[in-house]
Amino acid sequence: MDQRETFASRLGFVLISAGCAIGLGNVWRFPNIVGQYGGAAFVLIYLFFLAIMGLPIMAMEFAVGRASRKSIICSFQELEPQGTKWHWYGWFGMAGNYLLMMFYTTIAGWLLLYFVKMAKGDFAGHDAAGVAGIFGEMTGDPVIQTAFMAIVVILGMLVCSRGLQDGVEKITKVMMLCLLILMVVLAVRAVTLDGAAAGLEFYLKPNFNNLMYDAEGKFRLGEAVFAAMGQAFFTLSLGIGAMAIFGSYIGKERRLLGEALNVTVLDTLVAFTAGLIIFPSAFAFGVTPDAGPSLIFITLPNIFNAMPLGRLWGALFFLFMSFAAMSTVIAVFENILSCCMDKWGWSRGKAVAVNTPLIFLLSLPCLLGFNVLSGVQVPNIGGVLDVEDFLVSNNLLPLGSLLYLLFCVNKAGWGWNSFLEEANTGKGLGFPRGLRNYMKWVLPLLIAFIFLMGYGEKFF
Repeated sequence: MDQRETFASRLGFVLISAGCAIGLGNVWRFPNIVGQYGGAAFVLIYLFFLAIMGLPIMAMEFAVGRASRKSIICSFQELEPQGTKWHWYGWFGMAGNYLLMMFYTTIAGWLLLYFVKMAKGDFAGHDAAGVAGIFGEMTGDPVIQTAFMAIVVILGMLVCSRGLQDGVEKITKVMMLCLLILMVVLAVRAVTLDGAAAGLEFYLKPNFNNLMYDAEGKFRLGEAVFAAMGQAFFTLSLGIGAMAIFGSYIGKERRLLGEALNVTVLDTLVAFTAGLIIFPSAFAFGVTPDAGPSLIFITLPNIFNAMPLGRLWGALFFLFMSFAAMSTVIAVFENILSCCMDKWGWSRGKAVAVNTPLIFLLSLPCLLGFNVLSGVQVPNIGGVLDVEDFLVSNNLLPLGSLLYLLFCVNKAGWGWNSFLEEANTGKGLGFPRGLRNYMKWVLPLLIAFIFLMGYGEKFF
């Protein structure tokens, strides 16, 4: 077997895997749906589905990666029974990584630009309409967007070009530790604002009535449960080999369910802490915490404008958001580079040289979708960014996760016994053998339900 790079430390593996999972959805989606569906009452349901869905599939991705010592484009081929076609999905998984970067690099560029603008004081004196105008000017200018997207691509590739230990692990560890420190500082500041108590109560006090009924009194428990399932499933970025690659870089010292639990806890902690920043701040200044990009790029700058030393706190917030975005970018870039090295035997330098201009060019349609290509709209989906996100989030993530699951439980695939042997090698929390029927029959139905409901929401 070819010599493969490995992480220098277990902490590096956990932080980098969590950094890949921690993304913008932790900040703009999790707090909003928690508030929308009853605060702590919703969190309990979310944690339940995270345990029964996210954890086992993450352990499976880690296991496929560690057993094969390959990235997604070659891992199935390494483990599948002779004559089977599981490896075909490797191409779709690799495409999923490129698709994710086609819009994620643009959004990461926005965050870097907002950090610069906040530090310079460009938002000072503007109300929500003024901040919205600044955001509109930014997205309407293809030149400035291209410049900051290029910075993201070049920075990410420079880190990856230094290798796994000296580049990806060393830099991501520093970024993730800075991210966690910044979040704690911002959360402490938010909860000590005058009027923050109402936001904390809204966020943390279980409201079972709000969980079961909407504002008009309509029963919606099923809707809330599906929202919890969806968030628990999508938050960990499973299905495109983004976790399997890091499994391929670790040794056999630790069992994989325990490692998956560590990553999941860290991802959830970041999402939860984001709510401690957003809800107290929003309530303190009488602002509705919106969902999606408007929360990050319009609502929060308006809150920072009204906050004492808001320029400082706003700059720190967008620095934290930039770290969160760049940790994902670096992790996915590493997956892409590893795919090229595994499949075609390229050196890391050649993989970087080919993929840097390629990802830059592939990222252009997304940022142009807000100006030059703004007329390109797909019914029920939206513009270029929405289409790219739909292909990843509503298709490749659920279907890829289902394929990993079936591969690990099906006799025609790698098989349950092979998976268990790999997952339970080492010390730590073992994967229960008695879960086979649940993994084979129940969990695939849950994933299929999420996939079909996602289409139902979009088109029906």
